[in-house]
Amino acid sequence: MNANDEIAATLERGRQLAALGRGEDALVEYNRVLAAQPEHAEALAFLGAREMALGRPQQAVDYLQRAARADPDAPQIQLSLGSAYLSARRLDEACDTLTRCLQLSPEAYVARLQLGVALEQSGHADAALSKYFGAIVQAQRGGRWLSDASTSPVLRAQVKHAMRVAFEGRKRLFEQLLAPHLARHGAAAMTRVTKCLKIYLGELPPDYPDPRQRPTFLYFPDLPFATYFDRNLFPWYEILENATAAIRDEMNAVREQPHTLQPFLGEHTPEAMKAYLGGVENPVWNAYFFYRHGSRFDAHHEACPRTSAVLEALPTLVRIREHAPEVCYSVLTPGTHILKHRGVTNTRLVTHLPLIIPPNCAINVGGEEKVWQIGEVFGFDDSIEHEAWNRSDQTRVVMLMDVWNPYLTPPECEAITTLIEGIGDFNEAAGIDRQ
Repeated sequence: MNANDEIAATLERGRQLAALGRGEDALVEYNRVLAAQPEHAEALAFLGAREMALGRPQQAVDYLQRAARADPDAPQIQLSLGSAYLSARRLDEACDTLTRCLQLSPEAYVARLQLGVALEQSGHADAALSKYFGAIVQAQRGGRWLSDASTSPVLRAQVKHAMRVAFEGRKRLFEQLLAPHLARHGAAAMTRVTKCLKIYLGELPPDYPDPRQRPTFLYFPDLPFATYFDRNLFPWYEILENATAAIRDEMNAVREQPHTLQPFLGEHTPEAMKAYLGGVENPVWNAYFFYRHGSRFDAHHEACPRTSAVLEALPTLVRIREHAPEVCYSVLTPGTHILKHRGVTNTRLVTHLPLIIPPNCAINVGGEEKVWQIGEVFGFDDSIEHEAWNRSDQTRVVMLMDVWNPYLTPPECEAITTLIEGIGDFNEAAGIDRQ
């Protein structure tokens, strides 16, 4: 057996002994590795972890610094070193190292938690708040930190502290965002908005008027319930309907050009797409976006000037930075079935202008099926479970857009805009989805 084989065998024995809880025996094997290779990263990391377990963080730092120099791109070593710096009260170094760990491994929720601790102890409470919340969300998505049983005893006190700080801090932050709207419009005008925030924070249960309604992000209470909304609430529908032919002409023109469409849902693996699309072996839901997540596609507006002019004339498009509107030609290929799902909030409605509708195409909202009719606009609440399908051998196209729920008042729309933008900014700082 050559020297490299001997080191590999020694390492494997060390790992197995460590896994069995035989730390002292594992230490012997790792020390043998270090005798042959004094800067071996894994062996140094083991000795550093052992020093931490013995309550000697400074000695742990010494080993882990060497391990990090030997393998600077190992997230676990960066996490261990950052935690050792934190225990040694070397807070600036802890922040830098844990930030490096998250750059290497953004899903490392323990590193995010430790970074929150380091920031809080450094006097940066606001920055710590977002890190705590992000760590909690990431951990709980993976089934951790849901109870004492799913939380490591070593982290339990830190996790509970993080949860208290995150709840109190988010409540304070979001109430501050709404304070100017309360001052401007009065508490009575903001009653439903205040209740909405309490529901979002978990202080109040959602009082859904119908079991079919379950927004995935933000529920706004005390709005009249409907699957498809009365068109008399939207006098501007005529603007869209009168422009149907012009919009369809521009849509047909861009569809003839190569590479103009993109996946409506973004890029996912075929396996992941099975949760969203079905019907045929290769279902396709494409889009030609004019707005997406609030960002304007200027080139598409220029390519479709009549469509753009109509869109810019609409009075109730939802405009929330990095969130809404979403406006596009929505293209469903033959056989594609958009599976049942729910949207993010009932503060907005999805509006459809049907442009190309073959036979055997329909949408189902809350169990109520509707067949698109070319040029006939309608809006529905997509926080209600819904699905759509194209069971023909031709392509189906509608124009899709987000508009405000007509039962919201203008002051409520202003306040909701501020709140959603603030939640998005906070979530981004926390390292999670903006929503």
